[in-house]
Amino acid sequence: MALFDKQKNAVGQGERTLLVHVKLGDNHYHHNGLEEFCELAKSSGLQVAKTIQISRNSATAKYFIGAGKVAELAELVPELALDLVIFSTELSPSQERNLEQILKCQVMDRSGLILDIFSLRARSFEGKLQVELAQLRRLSTRLVRGWMHLERQKGGIGLRGPGETQLETDKRLITKRIKNINKRLEKVHKQRDLGRKSRIKNALPMIALAGYTNAGKSTLFNTLTNAEVFADEQLFATLDATIRQVILPASGTAVIADTVGFIQNLPHDLVAAFKSTLEETRQADVLLHVVDCSDEYNGDKINQVEEIIFAINADAVPSILVMNKIDRLHDFKPRIDRDKEGKIYRVWLCAKTGDGIDLLYQALAEQLGGVLEHAKIQLGVKSTYIRSEIHNIGHIFNEKVDDFGRWTLEIGVTHHYLSKLLQNKNIKLLWEQKPKQS
Repeated sequence: MALFDKQKNAVGQGERTLLVHVKLGDNHYHHNGLEEFCELAKSSGLQVAKTIQISRNSATAKYFIGAGKVAELAELVPELALDLVIFSTELSPSQERNLEQILKCQVMDRSGLILDIFSLRARSFEGKLQVELAQLRRLSTRLVRGWMHLERQKGGIGLRGPGETQLETDKRLITKRIKNINKRLEKVHKQRDLGRKSRIKNALPMIALAGYTNAGKSTLFNTLTNAEVFADEQLFATLDATIRQVILPASGTAVIADTVGFIQNLPHDLVAAFKSTLEETRQADVLLHVVDCSDEYNGDKINQVEEIIFAINADAVPSILVMNKIDRLHDFKPRIDRDKEGKIYRVWLCAKTGDGIDLLYQALAEQLGGVLEHAKIQLGVKSTYIRSEIHNIGHIFNEKVDDFGRWTLEIGVTHHYLSKLLQNKNIKLLWEQKPKQS
């Protein structure tokens, strides 16, 4: 389709780029906004020729920055042989168009850059559809730029009809494509819902990983599940939600979901496009909020993540702060922090080395205790070996053995595991207490 060949949202690898970091007097960017902006450009594979900072008390309607600064940028474009200029702030379609006319090169804002990174990182069918949907929604508001020469009327055989402009045709094509993507995503979402209903039916606890991008979520996921999810020191290394079933010590069978990393001022189109992926966070029994404890700005990033968690209605999910990368702190040992009520709210560990993972298992066991079933069972003489298995994946609150070598156990396990136990004819259920529904 010719339209998408003309799309200017995606940037090529290695383009010579000028980064313009704009700081407004009332902006709420945390202190490392410039550093993060540069990291975003690096993650997109751009060749950054120069970075400049501009401070303003307020934005202008025409260029966002002042006309004098625009003139300075226009001189830098041929001097540095620039292909692209990226602004750290959100630009309106008209501001992008006005800047391109003066600078004579492509102009993009931070949201466009994030979309480009997402297009590079998406691997799954659903992830690619979600990114394309966000790109098309953004493009539909920016079609006017650079299309003035196509405003001539056209008509003839094979066209929709005389009088339709190129701009109208492209808007119609985009609308049609968006509808098509939404239909395909609906089918994917139905499949995801079936998997979610199956987990609910089996009463499997759901653990979701959330956190700022590059906090180490995928590394922690790999450590907990022995999976091989791609993990790297770059922004948005993981986009596609990955779900694994795992047996956790003292917690039993559970499902762990690794989701897309958050970032400050995440574009609204991306939040909407990845709604189904973020649904795993909202449906979780426990939310592990992974934090890079070595980052001096981690306090700001924690607040940013909590804002997005609130925006997707996941703030009611019980959460544990996982302070990751303690290996980067001098002489720091793994530990657990408890609140005034004695509940674990924070765990310090290193997902890369596995140091402190046992403390996270302890925290999960305590937190998931609310979704475990309390039961009393009797093990026949031929099934006493199962006692050690229950010790590893559940709780044994009380136990005793009679003169015939039969064990009577009061246990806390998932419904799924209890059902599996009772399939053994040598195991007898004496009583069962289901978990309280929240």
